[in-house]
Amino acid sequence: MADKFFWYELMTPDLEASKAFYGHVVGWTFAEMGGGGDMPYTIISAGERPVGGIFTLTDEMCEGGARPGWLGYIHAEDVDAKVAEVKAAGGVVQMEPRDVPLAGRIAMVADPGGAPFYLMAPQPPEGAEPPPPIGPTEVGVFSWHELYAGQGQAAAFDFYAKLFGWDSMMEMEMGPMGIYRLFGADGVHLGGMMDKPANLPCSVWGFYTTVDGIDGAVARLTEKGGQVLTGPHQVPGDSWIVQAMDPQGAAFALTAATR
Repeated sequence: MADKFFWYELMTPDLEASKAFYGHVVGWTFAEMGGGGDMPYTIISAGERPVGGIFTLTDEMCEGGARPGWLGYIHAEDVDAKVAEVKAAGGVVQMEPRDVPLAGRIAMVADPGGAPFYLMAPQPPEGAEPPPPIGPTEVGVFSWHELYAGQGQAAAFDFYAKLFGWDSMMEMEMGPMGIYRLFGADGVHLGGMMDKPANLPCSVWGFYTTVDGIDGAVARLTEKGGQVLTGPHQVPGDSWIVQAMDPQGAAFALTAATR
């Protein structure tokens, strides 16, 4: 089995405002995680399924360069060994491996093009059952992962394929924007990779959340102070997408099977 994204985390300057925004737009519910120490951590759930977390950016984090945004976690059975592989493949370690109480062992790294992500060996609660597989139209889950690759999509795919066992599923020609590579694992499409556009300041992963209809979601996000960046438009496979910015300055994206 390949290693995949399985957890998604929002860094925000205003926790309560972010909860209110995404709760209205996506329909997520929230619960504070106990035993988190000095930094409160809020769990995001889609129905009964935990899908991610939110925490508040501190002044110290902002002074160190942190900004509002979403980061993804890729599963790793052995975080320390995988960090060594990232270094050997030209990636950079941004936070050395460490244990997080009640959660597992994590590290933050970046690929050779500069896109950051976490590695994590989760520590499920004793006796916990694994969550059921995610359905293709399950509302509130992160269903598509998109990399704007600073080192180019071909080199980026080689990096991730060697580290995590991902497969190249299809290449789509996008004219002046180059190739859009669909990737997956274990026979399931997971996302796409493309060369980083010149107008983007840095390489980054983007994550698409499934909603029940794209027009209704756009109406909700603009009503609550969000900003549409691109879309809505239809993509191959007949899904609809929109890329947006939340009121706190974090970019996010939505997808739906219907307009």
